[in-house]
Amino acid sequence: MSKGHILIVEDEIDIANMLRIYFSGQGYTMDVAHKGQDALNATRKQLPNLIVLDINLPDMSGYDVCRELRTTTRTSHIPIIFLTQKDERSDKIAGLELGADDYVTKPFDIEELKLRVQNAIAASARQKNVHPITNLPTGGLIEEYLRGLMRQTRPWAYIDVKIQQFDVFSEVYGWSAGDEVLRFMALLIGEVIDKYGTPDDYAGHPGRDNFVIITHADDVDALTENLARRFLDEIQQHYSFIDRERGYMLVSDGNGDQRVPLMSIGVGYVSTMTHHFSDIREITEMAAENRRRGGSGESSTNNSDDILTAW
Repeated sequence: MSKGHILIVEDEIDIANMLRIYFSGQGYTMDVAHKGQDALNATRKQLPNLIVLDINLPDMSGYDVCRELRTTTRTSHIPIIFLTQKDERSDKIAGLELGADDYVTKPFDIEELKLRVQNAIAASARQKNVHPITNLPTGGLIEEYLRGLMRQTRPWAYIDVKIQQFDVFSEVYGWSAGDEVLRFMALLIGEVIDKYGTPDDYAGHPGRDNFVIITHADDVDALTENLARRFLDEIQQHYSFIDRERGYMLVSDGNGDQRVPLMSIGVGYVSTMTHHFSDIREITEMAAENRRRGGSGESSTNNSDDILTAW
């Protein structure tokens, strides 16, 4: 199992390759970006557990990259270690003031950097309640974010998403295949938010087969319907050819083989456009109830009920 996903942002190719090879050998999955904008694009595709960020980049400074990551809701929790040739006290203070978690000066000791990476990822998991598979915020952070939203006047919607038949899939295909589905789901949510949401939208992972999206989008139905359709289309790749062709799994129990539908998602949401919420529990319970009723919105009738209804 991977120890975590690291994004290296470094324009010196030799250093970037050395770090990629070293940390891959230590059990991490790696991505490398040579420009600041490439790094920002990479975080939109997949959230890393940690970013090692050079300050001197060809298109924008590492400070600007850090500022963008810290002011974007979905990436604000990712630990950042600055890696730079600058050794001035003022440079270190500037990086830490932007929210960087650590600062390493070139030339550096690779073993020391490894320990700093390990410590930063561990501290993030302890303090920020991040899911180890998807790197999305879990219960504590989601509640904290909701409390802040409830003090604001800008309208928003809370979307409850559940992967149906996920537990059966994991039993048949194994826990590793189940983890891949969770990573796929996190990536899909990020892509849908990019297309149909806003830069301030938020995604969380409170439970193994349960995800949440908090969006300021004007058209929540477009977001949820696209999410459901893409899930149905793309989840097929996680099944064997035989299961894809017949459209279900065969699962043995005491009564013989039973047909179990392929995974789908159930979606329900609530919005401050139509409700005033007094506490967080009211929000989560109402959204979950709408999901169980099979509608994406606040009534059970929806043009996409055939897609969104739970099996």
